[in-house]
Amino acid sequence: MDRQARLIEHIPRLRRYARALTGEAARADDLVQDTLERALAKLDLWRPGSDLRAWLFTLMHNLFVNQVRAAGAQAHCDLDEAADVPVGGNQLDALALHDIHAAIARLPAEQREVILLVGLEQFGYAEAARILGVPLGTVMSRLARGRERLRQGLSAEPAARLKVVK
Repeated sequence: MDRQARLIEHIPRLRRYARALTGEAARADDLVQDTLERALAKLDLWRPGSDLRAWLFTLMHNLFVNQVRAAGAQAHCDLDEAADVPVGGNQLDALALHDIHAAIARLPAEQREVILLVGLEQFGYAEAARILGVPLGTVMSRLARGRERLRQGLSAEPAARLKVVK
């Protein structure tokens, strides 16, 4: 399979992640298009045998960060629009899904990115660290804090405080 055809097979995942990052379908589509445009222009920099998906997600993450910085505003994510997950006729399932999306949208951008990469896109911690350009420990810390905030956001009970390790 040629390189360009391999790019095409990753478009659904890129689009899902872009919609989760931006919260808007139109902005997500623009981000995916910019990512694919940059990938095609820099395809010679990708090393065959390495993970093309991780490389594409790294490109997308860097583009997204640059766009947020250029806009001078904090990224906003409304995952209610990004939910392309079909829901059965059970209203309780729909309400639970809505609550999860709202809780993820309330996370700080750094924690949301890690939660989405590890939980939704199923990247390993090391891969997520490479994509985000941060140390492995930072990914683990952001993931732990993000999960704790999700637990707090989805629970009526106060969550246990994390211990400070010196």
